[in-house]
Amino acid sequence: MKRNFRRVPFRGLCALVLGLLCFAPEARADLTLDITKGNPQPLPIALPNFLGLGNDGQVGAQVTQVVSADLERSGLFKPLDPRAFIQDPAALSGTPRFADWKLINAQALVTGMVAAQPDGHLRIDFRLWDVLGGTQMAGFSYNTPVQNWRSVAHIIADAIYKRITGENGYFNTRIVYIAESGPAQRRIKRLAIMDQDGFNNKALTDGRALVLTPRFSPSSQEITYLSYARGVPQVFMFNIETGQQEVLGQFPGMTFAPRFSPDGNKVIFSLSGGANSQIFTQDLRTRKVTQITSSAAIDTGPSYSPDGNQITFESDRGGTQQVYVMNGDGSNQHRISFGPGRYATPVWSPRGDLIAFTKQEGGNFSIGVMQPDGQRERILTSGFLVEGPTWAPNGRVLMYFKQTPSNASGSGDSTRLYSIDLTGGNEREVVTPQDGSDPAWSPLLQ
Repeated sequence: MKRNFRRVPFRGLCALVLGLLCFAPEARADLTLDITKGNPQPLPIALPNFLGLGNDGQVGAQVTQVVSADLERSGLFKPLDPRAFIQDPAALSGTPRFADWKLINAQALVTGMVAAQPDGHLRIDFRLWDVLGGTQMAGFSYNTPVQNWRSVAHIIADAIYKRITGENGYFNTRIVYIAESGPAQRRIKRLAIMDQDGFNNKALTDGRALVLTPRFSPSSQEITYLSYARGVPQVFMFNIETGQQEVLGQFPGMTFAPRFSPDGNKVIFSLSGGANSQIFTQDLRTRKVTQITSSAAIDTGPSYSPDGNQITFESDRGGTQQVYVMNGDGSNQHRISFGPGRYATPVWSPRGDLIAFTKQEGGNFSIGVMQPDGQRERILTSGFLVEGPTWAPNGRVLMYFKQTPSNASGSGDSTRLYSIDLTGGNEREVVTPQDGSDPAWSPLLQ
């Protein structure tokens, strides 16, 4: 599903919408939030409903709700109660009365307007203000089809996040995952997709075949995943735009753990033969298949570094399941995990600075991160069963799935999706209509 909209800086649009933005030119301010050191206190931010007439006002209120929810869920912002607002939001078409917002301890203020256009599109304007500095920090206008208002709300939240933290946002993204239903012995698993906040949830497959481990392409328009549609596990490609599915290739044995290369031109996966499995790549343009590991062990779960020059994977070649790193051509294979327990599902951060993993020690599962050389291992969360980490595109947040036990025997009761930030704080459930597992985060949508 393509989402068409156009963003224009306010300064080029001063003649429109009754001169809404003809004054208070954009200026940089000192209001920032350092998210690289520990757990910062959430920044108080005021978000009055975006202005608009009639139905436009209703859409404006919905846009504000989505922006506010995005920022609050990040754990870095504290949206203030609208009942505390002193200045009438209807008077916010110009420069705010900053003294009124200081009185309620707001440090940042977001204002905006929604207006229907003659061509049927919506124009959504927004401005971000530094209350203490009395200056405008950012301001943009978006022209979009009506049905895309929620995407624009996420984009606005991303712009606020980036301007205040200095880091890219992650709100205008999607999650592909496995939607699970039915009893444990006859579990139905469907490929499903949703916005990162759980909205616009829909199934992509009908559940007649078991599906696992979906992963986005860098363009966010294709998904690669494992399916038992033909009786044995095979890697499929799914085009979100057209709904077309195709088998990646006809290989002897069984294929597992598919993932795209950073440039989208290759898929890397493991192929089993007998008691072991090796890692292969396939060029999607030429369909050429290249084997890049060759051991007497199980090598699987490969994930590229952001520049495509290295690959992390899991292997039991040393006797236990551990995390390894190698060059993109398969050379220089070396182990990086040396703590107690078993390590699996390594995933390279989009920033390139960390590798996330699942760890099992005794009867406990954990999600953690380490540097690509194996140093500075940190556990972010632990539980009865936590698994399958996936990175937000800014490398600051992880999503994974968690299974909870229902009784003393340890049988699972539910499997749900959760997110957590890189500090190990702000753990939150990502609500889905049914149980969910194997999440994968898309890049930022354009």
